[in-house]
Amino acid sequence: MYSLMRAIAGWLLSSLKKYIAIFIVVVVWEVLPRIGLVDTFLLPPFSVVIKSLVQLVLSGEIAKHLAISFQRSFIGFVVGVGIAIPLGILVGWCSKFEEIIDPLLQACRNSSVLALYPVFLLFFGLNEVSKTAIIIWGTVWPTLINAIAGVKDTDQSLIKAARSMGISNFGLLHKVIVPALLPYLLTGVRLSATNSILLLVAAEMIGANAGLGYIIFAFQEGYAIPQMYAGVLTLSFIGVLVNALLVRMGKQLLVNRGGNRV
Repeated sequence: MYSLMRAIAGWLLSSLKKYIAIFIVVVVWEVLPRIGLVDTFLLPPFSVVIKSLVQLVLSGEIAKHLAISFQRSFIGFVVGVGIAIPLGILVGWCSKFEEIIDPLLQACRNSSVLALYPVFLLFFGLNEVSKTAIIIWGTVWPTLINAIAGVKDTDQSLIKAARSMGISNFGLLHKVIVPALLPYLLTGVRLSATNSILLLVAAEMIGANAGLGYIIFAFQEGYAIPQMYAGVLTLSFIGVLVNALLVRMGKQLLVNRGGNRV
């Protein structure tokens, strides 16, 4: 019993240390409007926002818009990463190809994604294609840049040793490049996932009739401020959850890759 209590106390202490910053923000958020230092219209107390969130969840409204947003974000993320990984390996692997395409890549990736949104609207109109396309565009770059960096940073001594043993180009890619590239890809994929969520909100605030970004904007226009903050909290929670899931998957993938190499 004593050991169990110690284990529980240790878990509570570690959790407190881990989430102390969030706890402080929540307390400040709750207290400032209550004592009148912040207008409750502009920033309702945290408990009021949570109450609104619970009501939206129970009514099913959040679930409906969440499903639509998840579909848009997931498609954009998968297509963007699917383009970025092979292109990044090709650019990092083939120096001649990099010389040709790098100026174009640098010009494109330094263009503001949100500034290009009107261009996507002109080409694709106010439909799902334009929303998915802008998410794909913003999702490609973190994974692409990390993939290129990962290939270029591969230990040259390993490549020379593998070539000296007569390994094929495919074998070199599979046995040497990909294992060295994996940590870079995991970082790029996490950044791309974050971008897919951020751009989703911007895409849904213009020309959409459903989705989390849409209802946040609609609540703001209707002065339903607690509901608006509830939508923002939902997006934040989804972002944290997706990031935690990708981190866990990444660690497991690295462990499995290490085990296979041994």
